[in-house]
Amino acid sequence: MLIRLDPDSPQGLADQIAAQVRGAIADGTLQAGEKLPPARELASGLDVNMHTVLRAYGDLRDEGLIDLRRGRGAHVHAGANLPLTAQLQQQIRDLVASAARIGLSKEQLIDEIRKATT
Repeated sequence: MLIRLDPDSPQGLADQIAAQVRGAIADGTLQAGEKLPPARELASGLDVNMHTVLRAYGDLRDEGLIDLRRGRGAHVHAGANLPLTAQLQQQIRDLVASAARIGLSKEQLIDEIRKATT
């Protein structure tokens, strides 16, 4: 798995690392049970502090996407590929239902999403 950091991004380095691992899990590049690089090794390769990588790994652990164990390293959590996609789909359905309850059309909801992301 290749991780690239953008030092000019407003997103923090740990957040960039976590986002790329999340994306790799979601698209199947990383499979359940697969071992992630050791934090020290990844930090060295990315030229960042090891604690930056550990923070990213900690966030992913808290989200239930990876298992992080001292001495064993970080592994993609069993079944992590499906819950991320299913969770996102459920959140989208909830958002559409919430918008309908307050009288927003799908087009208005799309406009609101565009406003929020620009």
